[in-house]
Amino acid sequence: MSPGVYARFSSDGKPVHSLKNFALLFIQSSVRILGISATGLSCCNQHNTLNCNGIFYTSMTNKEIVSRLYATIKPYQLRLVIAMIAMFFVAAMTGFQAYLVKDLLDKIFMEKNIFFLNILPVIVVVIFFLKSVFYYLYYFLLEKVGQSIIRDLRILVFEHIHSQSLSFFHQMPTGTLISRVISDITLMQQAVSNALVGVIKDFFQVIILLGVVFYMNWKLAMFSFIILPVAAFPIIKFGRIFRSLSTKTQEETANVSNMLYETITGNRIVKAFCMEKYECLRFKNQVYKLFSVIIQAARFRSMQHPLMEFIGGVAIALIIWFGGNEVINGTATPGTFFAFLTALIAAYEPVKNVSQINSTIQQGMAAATRVFSLLDAEPEIADSPGATELAPFKNAIDFKNLSFSYDKKNTVLFDINLKVPAGQVLAVVGPSGGGKTTLTNLIPRFLQISEGTILIDGKDINEVTLRSLRDQIAMVTQQTILFNDTVRNNIAYGDLTKSEQEIMEAADAAHALKFINELPEGFETIIGEGGSRLSGGERQRITIARALLKNAPILILDEATSALDTESEREVQNALENLMKNRTTLVIAHRLSTIKNADRIIVVKNGSIVEEGTHDELLALGGEYELLYRMQYT
Repeated sequence: MSPGVYARFSSDGKPVHSLKNFALLFIQSSVRILGISATGLSCCNQHNTLNCNGIFYTSMTNKEIVSRLYATIKPYQLRLVIAMIAMFFVAAMTGFQAYLVKDLLDKIFMEKNIFFLNILPVIVVVIFFLKSVFYYLYYFLLEKVGQSIIRDLRILVFEHIHSQSLSFFHQMPTGTLISRVISDITLMQQAVSNALVGVIKDFFQVIILLGVVFYMNWKLAMFSFIILPVAAFPIIKFGRIFRSLSTKTQEETANVSNMLYETITGNRIVKAFCMEKYECLRFKNQVYKLFSVIIQAARFRSMQHPLMEFIGGVAIALIIWFGGNEVINGTATPGTFFAFLTALIAAYEPVKNVSQINSTIQQGMAAATRVFSLLDAEPEIADSPGATELAPFKNAIDFKNLSFSYDKKNTVLFDINLKVPAGQVLAVVGPSGGGKTTLTNLIPRFLQISEGTILIDGKDINEVTLRSLRDQIAMVTQQTILFNDTVRNNIAYGDLTKSEQEIMEAADAAHALKFINELPEGFETIIGEGGSRLSGGERQRITIARALLKNAPILILDEATSALDTESEREVQNALENLMKNRTTLVIAHRLSTIKNADRIIVVKNGSIVEEGTHDELLALGGEYELLYRMQYT
């Protein structure tokens, strides 16, 4: 992707690029004409990036929005320049058409001039041909630029989303993120390539036609100074309304997306609890909210066009009366009057077009605020300046005075001090909500440590690159994360260049080779969304094969067998034993029977390590571990 797709611009007023200055000046003027408010949208009337009901907003001025919109267009500015030149010629041909009305009436119908009768049709054909060529050129280029902007922004937002920490996804609903990538960026494209650039074309057409009008009759032309300000008033008024309604529409659309995602992914629970009618009613109410906002916007759009038509009708009536007097008094010819009227009507048409595309521009500007606000959400976790590569793991993982809080208020982990020597199997047990998973999520820096450090072979994980850190960690979790792809690609996920032999060996070690070969297309079988075409045990063995193929020295097992039946658990446990060989392993487990043979067990309760030792040692203590054990086996 071009580096110019997303960038900020300095606001010191210094000329950086003449085309940019011209484009910014013109677009900002267009924005002001369309009545867009002085500042962007803000969820909570703050100037910082905020989270209100899971949605990030940043207050932005028009200048900031337009500058950043220009940044998305910048890689394609040459095409836009060509399109603008083509727009100018389309407008010029329209001006010629209006001017020809004078010669048509005066030279042919009034003076009956044979020469003009023979030459005018040829001129008309040439003008319409040139107009058609230039129209095709500008329309196609704008469409290509618009689609290119969609492509670049979607890739950019996708990359930015995946640079965020887990905390970001806890705050941002999935449906809202989908709405940003699909709906909001489409609205931006429509505003930039269709609406906002359409305003530029109409601007050229108005200027040229008004020039024709003034050339033919400056007295009559003075009416334009009355008509245009009157016509601009409803555009400005409706513009503010459309901006507000667009925001509401997109918020309600995001809510629909959230509801769809939750109910479709959670369809088993919906059916298990017979809540189909309840969810249908919830969805119906949400769709009606969206419908209500859309209809409100449609009401104003429907009102705007007739109002513009009425203003135009009043203006034409005045011109007919004033111009008709001039023709009757002999101070103007009929051809001049009708050419003037034709040019003025043609000039008023773009003004009406502005009113029609006004709502599109408002939607695009509001969508731009939401998209840029998302892009302004700085990743909480990134490579620090001067980060180095982490050397292959050899010695130990050290947790020193470690504390963690999700919201900087409620601490989840308190002053953890722990050393895990290389090759040791460390089991982490304790009541739900005690902080076990959070502890292991801090090792690959899925979350940012609040206080203290984690050292790998004496190296602070905050001082090494994320890639070199995560390359040395493999994970198998209770929730099997598989993709709607082939078995082969799911096992080789992370390094699709692995050989056929390596993939088969990993599958064999994970006790998965037998059932994979029984699938309709073996390793090439598409397993469905989330591995829906496989059983729970089969899905888990695929994830184990994936971890085996990664061959990382550090292994994290987070409740890897807790959701399985006894038979599946036995198969998965055998696969896990192969996976754990010669690796430093941290095992989170609720079933204490699965970690009896661990080298060491720690008990985490309320964010602190309360007990530590082997299985037999902890039972002998008669404390928390013994209580957990007794609850499961008595």
